[in-house]
Amino acid sequence: MPTLNELIHQPARLRIMAALIALDSDSQVEFTYLRDLLGLTDGNLGGHLRKLEEAGYVAIAKTFVARKPRTYVVATSAGRRAFDEHVAALEEILRGEEQSVEL
Repeated sequence: MPTLNELIHQPARLRIMAALIALDSDSQVEFTYLRDLLGLTDGNLGGHLRKLEEAGYVAIAKTFVARKPRTYVVATSAGRRAFDEHVAALEEILRGEEQSVEL
């Protein structure tokens, strides 16, 4: 059976990674945009991002724009690989289910 990435498999983190992977590899998204897109609270998104950052799947950059703090998030190359492997495992599970139904 394929191995799912337990860190990414959690629904909110899966949605975070999917949103980040949809961007170009050098594109980043602002924290507030990601929060609003996913319908998460600041604390909930921050906690999930912290876990993804600790795993090396996302990079977080904090800066100031017109004296206001801004936080930007980007998927790292390791995060993109982990997400691709997770999706491949899901696809393999689906293919296995399809084959068993056809028999």
